[in-house]
Amino acid sequence: MTVPTGRRERKKAATRQKIAETALRLFLERGYDAVGIRDVAAEADVAVTTLFSHFTSKEALVFEQDDNFEQRLTQAVTDRAPHERLIPTLRREIHAMVRHCTADGTAPIYRMIDESRALREYEESMRVRHAESLATALVADPDVSQSATACRTIARFVIDAYSLARDAADPQAAVDEIFRMIEAAWRVT
Repeated sequence: MTVPTGRRERKKAATRQKIAETALRLFLERGYDAVGIRDVAAEADVAVTTLFSHFTSKEALVFEQDDNFEQRLTQAVTDRAPHERLIPTLRREIHAMVRHCTADGTAPIYRMIDESRALREYEESMRVRHAESLATALVADPDVSQSATACRTIARFVIDAYSLARDAADPQAAVDEIFRMIEAAWRVT
């Protein structure tokens, strides 16, 4: 995520971060279903309208890095150097995302997600959206000669690699194993 440069942008980013941290703390302390939007707004000392100007839903509070992850994936395609191979570039990005999401202290968050139908459904819709954004970037890349169907398929595999690896006993080894399969599939398309 880019660092806000102006005072107003820094203040907005700080407010967003405060809301997200407050929400997560309350959800983990009391349970996701037991905490309402008004509870989060009151605890963060912001108006409900301010909360909604930063987050579109209660579920979005849990996945506050959603936009950043989507942007990082598409930029892995669009910002890579001309000589850089696509699949290794995506593997590096997925490795970084898995490291972030398996860091110390994240287990309770993913347990909360697994226990909430609303959060699981939101996460699934997020994965579909990320895969579509990644596929769009792949299709638009002049160095990619594969069909739109192949690009959409590989994009879904990349997004699924993140989810599967995050839940594996050895997440980093899982990323490598999955990406060996993705690389093989990409070569045969």
